[in-house]
Amino acid sequence: MIDDPWFYVVAIPAVVMFGISKGGFGGGLGAIAVPLMALVVSPVQAAAILLPILCLMDVVAVWVYRRRWVWPELRILVPASLLGIGTGTLMFEYMSPAIIRLMLGVVAISFTLSHWFHLTTRGNQERPAHPPVVAAIAGATSGFTSFIAHAGGPPLNMYLLRRKLDRTAFVGTTVAFFAIVNYVKLVPYSWLGQLDISNLSTSLVLSPFAPIGVGLGVWLHRRVSDRIFFQFVYTLLFIVGLRLLYDGVTGL
Repeated sequence: MIDDPWFYVVAIPAVVMFGISKGGFGGGLGAIAVPLMALVVSPVQAAAILLPILCLMDVVAVWVYRRRWVWPELRILVPASLLGIGTGTLMFEYMSPAIIRLMLGVVAISFTLSHWFHLTTRGNQERPAHPPVVAAIAGATSGFTSFIAHAGGPPLNMYLLRRKLDRTAFVGTTVAFFAIVNYVKLVPYSWLGQLDISNLSTSLVLSPFAPIGVGLGVWLHRRVSDRIFFQFVYTLLFIVGLRLLYDGVTGL
């Protein structure tokens, strides 16, 4: 088990924030969890510690949003995600911590810039829906980035935001998607030796914060406007992305 107190200073907020995002905001901003933890431990270890916690969150979130997901979307997205998970498994041993930090930084910065650009340009224009093939690409990309760093939310959300789903159906679909993806990921993570005693014991210590985060997310989903929350977390994600980009470039 990790005994560095600074790890828990960033890990506990990261877990709670991931739970809030998963329980109330579609999970996209959960991409901040691994980057935050990667400031203290390696991205690979951060991802391994988070996976069992995410599986616990999924149990709670699936129960809350049961039957609120959209199966026609999942029928394309889930099989495609398996391709992404498989690709991530095959590429795992070739990825150094510096490269993963670099990838995380690029994903974090690209996602925040895309979000801010969209806010300034969308106006009142209606965005066209994506063709089905884009769902497969989104699912595969989400499966890959989810396997590497539990950062599958951005590519999935970029697709689902154009599908004209109501807010609850949007969150419910992401919950069902990542519940399947995360439990599938347990197999390659175990095979790659990432779920060892040290990581699992650290996951156990952090696990009480998982249902707390999901519960807060559900509460916020039902009662609070997400504008301020998103502004804060997008800004934080951008700052963390810049730091990871710097660490990745200097570590090559």
